[in-house]
Amino acid sequence: MKVKNAWLCQIENRSVKPIFCDFTIEEGKNKNIFERNFNEFTELEYDIIDSDCYDVQGAVITVPNVNFHDHIYSRLAKGLPLNGPMDNFQNILKNLWWKLDLALDKDMIVASAHMAAYESILNGVQYIFDHHASPGVTEGSLECIKSVLREYGLKGVLAFETSDRNGDKLKQDALLENNSFLVDYCDDDFKGMYGLHASFTLNNDTLRHVEKYIKGSEIGIHIHLSEDESDNIISKDKYGARPLERLINYNLVNDRSILSHAVYLNKDDYELLDNYKCAIVFNPDSNMNNSVGFPCISEFSENQMFLLGTDGMHANVAKSMKQLFLMLRCNGKSFEESFRLINRVYFDQIEFIKKYYPHYSNLKENDSADFIVWDYVPPTPLTEDNFMGHYLYGIIERSVKSSISGGEFLMNNFRTKVPDMELFSKQIYKAGNSLYEILKSNQALL
Repeated sequence: MKVKNAWLCQIENRSVKPIFCDFTIEEGKNKNIFERNFNEFTELEYDIIDSDCYDVQGAVITVPNVNFHDHIYSRLAKGLPLNGPMDNFQNILKNLWWKLDLALDKDMIVASAHMAAYESILNGVQYIFDHHASPGVTEGSLECIKSVLREYGLKGVLAFETSDRNGDKLKQDALLENNSFLVDYCDDDFKGMYGLHASFTLNNDTLRHVEKYIKGSEIGIHIHLSEDESDNIISKDKYGARPLERLINYNLVNDRSILSHAVYLNKDDYELLDNYKCAIVFNPDSNMNNSVGFPCISEFSENQMFLLGTDGMHANVAKSMKQLFLMLRCNGKSFEESFRLINRVYFDQIEFIKKYYPHYSNLKENDSADFIVWDYVPPTPLTEDNFMGHYLYGIIERSVKSSISGGEFLMNNFRTKVPDMELFSKQIYKAGNSLYEILKSNQALL
């Protein structure tokens, strides 16, 4: 297939180098990139139609989006009846999320995965780092999610949220599910991490178990870290150490680990992080929704890796990038400082994803044909120097119109490669209605 009239935003040495070009896709790779003059394209009143050609008509092509912290299981959490106060973070957990995850059955997990996969494709996400929780239906849950994501052509790094909050039996189930997926179900498209909820719901023996399992391996953990001050307070009171200290004491932090949120860190925490190459994942929408605040970014060292996630609120991780930028500006950061951090996040995501998928595309010759096409034709020149201005104020304010993975369309001009979304929508509602009725009755789930 030939792709023509495209602004191809190639990645090189932590910079974006846009070129206007035509290229071909052969055996799942980008080939024969031929640079052209965009000014000449704008003078054309019409072009020759070629049936074996995908003419993007001057639109921008970027690398695929990656959601580094998702909760696919939360997709049905729309308009649910809530019983109990929601006035602080702990009550939000106890009266919504911990009731919801215990109520999930297999049909609800499947429905959530279909909804998440569909929404991810609409938003140009091709890779999902998912942090799953369904303690009442643990065994095989990650394989179930994997199966649905594969059906849509997506890739994922999956983990089950281990916690002691529901007792030893369900904790053991979670440990076994992580172990099983890491050993039996990882392949080229799906990888695993060791999922942990948060320090304040994890006993020392649980951390010790995970330490023994991942010792000497390249397995990273995926955990919520100091999302709220209560994580620090409870961890200190129960275990005598702050959350990050506990993870380090049990040798659980490495360069493949994701520490999500990291809002309430102190000076000692920042200094400790300096010794590791783990990734901090910001979730701007979720942090605002839960009213937990904003990380003190200026305290992080220049070596700290930053990524972005949605925390299950939605699939539009590009919107999270815009939210982060606006939060920086709203908190008094200059345009220069704000753009510098956004550039850092943009290229950190590419560096980190390559630890799990080394062949993640830079959109160069012979790279895998993995990219997204935005419904955006630049209204002014697009260059290496002004790419991020176009990205924040133009590109991500438009929709993704096509998504291509391995040379195959996941979405072509807003039409997704979904077997039968109308049927799935009905199944999603049926599962969501069951969840609604369970939570409405406020019945005991344990």
